[in-house]
Amino acid sequence: MDTQKVDMYIMANQKYFPAEKMIFIRERLLSMDDAKFPMIASLGLQDPTTLLIVSIFAGSFGIDRFMLGDVGLGVLKLLTMGGCGIWTIVDWFTVQRRTQEQNLSKLMMFL
Repeated sequence: MDTQKVDMYIMANQKYFPAEKMIFIRERLLSMDDAKFPMIASLGLQDPTTLLIVSIFAGSFGIDRFMLGDVGLGVLKLLTMGGCGIWTIVDWFTVQRRTQEQNLSKLMMFL
């Protein structure tokens, strides 16, 4: 694949993935077939900053967990009001990392 196209993709989407995995992602994208690139470019990646904002304002209702696909934990968090607030505070510090890891796993499914 064209290095310029890969570098443009990485520059535009670097906030969606863990920083320590960017070199690995670049190498995998360079070895990828050009026909797969439109699928990669149209992946529905979640914005870690958006999920942090949702977690801050609606985290005690489990909305952040629902958005990440953790339906069971979202229901549990909703019923316990965020684990009496403790679970909500912990999620404020971990939601961005979990979102980036989930985006990485989505990307790896196509590579």
